[in-house]
Amino acid sequence: MSDRLHAGAVPGPAALLRAASSRLLIVDVQQRLVPAIHDGERIVDACAWLVGVAQQLSVPVAATEQYPRGLGPTVERLRALLPPRAVGSKTAFSCAEGGCLDGLPGTGRGQVVIAGIEAHVCVLQSALGLAAAGHEVFVVADAVGSRDPANRSLALERLRQAGVGVVSREMVAFEWLHEAGDDRFRDVSRNFLR
Repeated sequence: MSDRLHAGAVPGPAALLRAASSRLLIVDVQQRLVPAIHDGERIVDACAWLVGVAQQLSVPVAATEQYPRGLGPTVERLRALLPPRAVGSKTAFSCAEGGCLDGLPGTGRGQVVIAGIEAHVCVLQSALGLAAAGHEVFVVADAVGSRDPANRSLALERLRQAGVGVVSREMVAFEWLHEAGDDRFRDVSRNFLR
């Protein structure tokens, strides 16, 4: 696990993400919800990009679905990228409750990178719940959305104040890569960073 911040500093995640310590969690990117999200297709694109990078670097990926009977399953584009048994369903807004993440890929990894929707509801509550449970939590700003962009902005501000890391997708990729010059870097660079 990465070094903690010095005593007296704002609480929050370690300075850098590590592929060997991370898991990627895609929260509630569902068929009936995405069309209502501001820039919803851009969020799906960003989530698919993150899943691709994670898989290239052997970072476990899981997804959640909020009340799938009403909101439908994860959008097909993302579901097709996920490994078998990588989706947990929930009715609580936070995926940190009710055993939603039990048995999903990445259980036991200390760093959780979160993308998905809605930023001010399920993403926010999941991030705060996972942080309270002792995880280092990072929310990918350019891969989360809400119906109203103002709610997304408020969520990111609140997450920062709570000590959750707010990062970009490229920050995640470069921190997971850690260094240039090897085949992993060349593959990710060629497939995702152009």
